[in-house]
Amino acid sequence: MRPVFRKLSAVLSIALLLVLTGCSEQYLVLDPKGPIAAAQKDLILITTIICAVIAIPVFIITAIIVWRYRDRPNRKASYKPDWEHDTKLELVWWGIPLVAIIILATITVNYTYKLEPSVAIESEKEPIEIQVTSLDWKWLFTYPEQGIATINYFHMPVDTPVRFKLTSDMAMNSFWIPNLGGQLYTMSGMAMTLYLMADEEGSYYGSGANFTGEHFAQMTFNANVTSQEEFDAWVDEVKATEVALTEEDVQNLKVKGTHEVAQYSSFPDNLFYDIMMQYVEDGAESAHAHHTTTSEDAEGSSHSEHQH
Repeated sequence: MRPVFRKLSAVLSIALLLVLTGCSEQYLVLDPKGPIAAAQKDLILITTIICAVIAIPVFIITAIIVWRYRDRPNRKASYKPDWEHDTKLELVWWGIPLVAIIILATITVNYTYKLEPSVAIESEKEPIEIQVTSLDWKWLFTYPEQGIATINYFHMPVDTPVRFKLTSDMAMNSFWIPNLGGQLYTMSGMAMTLYLMADEEGSYYGSGANFTGEHFAQMTFNANVTSQEEFDAWVDEVKATEVALTEEDVQNLKVKGTHEVAQYSSFPDNLFYDIMMQYVEDGAESAHAHHTTTSEDAEGSSHSEHQH
């Protein structure tokens, strides 16, 4: 009885731990605050339900078979050693999973195209651009339209599409705000595009979702979503009260180490693209960066015609 009691205690302990964890923290991926995250949540739930339709009956039938046909004294079940095929059963256990896979594949392909990260979100408002640079171990955010920069946090207006341009100073990382959408890699020599939008004001957790060394766990940031008026007031305040980000500051940021939250009233011209292209040989050009820059020319006039 002791081994059984120990196993039962372990299972109950794990179950209790999961319940307590669920009560103390939100499941960020399942708490969407924007249209992209909401669509991704729908996909997660749909695929889970489809898989459960197959998995739960299989588990139940397996338990029944193990119990029903266990070896026991005075068994009276008939012995049929030559039984090996039943067409109806074969159709059931092959047909149902096949139909489920077809349904799952169709839904997944549809959502994959629907959630293409570089396609602009349909909106009546013009998107704003935020350039994101991952460094060891900090995040640099630059606003080319507003002319300001921040470290380890940023602001964005509610109900307004944001076009994130992503690159890396050196090590590849992954930019992720669970409440707003899925992650996308930051890579040196590349300018990846990610559209996100928030439909509720608040402060949302963001992080680097890729292992990059000693302090990768501290590569977190806050995405602060405010009204347009509050966003404009914040921009004006930063311009009026903060110092400029200099070339020397940029070189210091590139040194491995953590950094406190900071904000700057301006930053060097073409900073994002200079960092992105710093390891590209003279005369060469990142094909992806060229494609991204070229496609932006068309985005200004057609951003509202596409659905993320």
